Amino acid sequence: MRFTHSMLGVATLATVTLGATTALAAPASATPNTTPQKVCGSGYKTVNSAAVGSLGTVYLTYNAGNGNNCVVTIRNNPGTAVYMSAWIYVPDTNEGDDDYGRYTSYAGPSYVIGKGHCVDWGGGIANTTVQVTGSNCASLTEHRKTFTR
Repeated sequence: MRFTHSMLGVATLATVTLGATTALAAPASATPNTTPQKVCGSGYKTVNSAAVGSLGTVYLTYNAGNGNNCVVTIRNNPGTAVYMSAWIYVPDTNEGDDDYGRYTSYAGPSYVIGKGHCVDWGGGIANTTVQVTGSNCASLTEHRKTFTR
């Protein structure tokens, strides 16, 4: 899937509009107390994370064996399906992946080849969205924003 840089600017808008359009989407398997490694697969280690308000956490993982990053958003309290998202984007290569829908436990996994590149990533649960830009870039400072609608 190809992204343009403008995808970052519309992340919040997408949270609002896609929530309504995915109301009939099938939820991911409810897996209470899951982990990023269970969702992304073996070989993935958590390299960064961001709280999604008090609702859960979005995790950035990396697999040194294949050079892929994976993002997953996990709810603290699985239950009735709510709008959730997980996305990742590599500005250098204009590559990205996302998962948006109504889920009971987690959104994702979303994968991209990220070896040697800075990544932008984030996720959302219900009315709260987190966006991290310029992440995992050695000495560069990442930027985090949380949006609540």
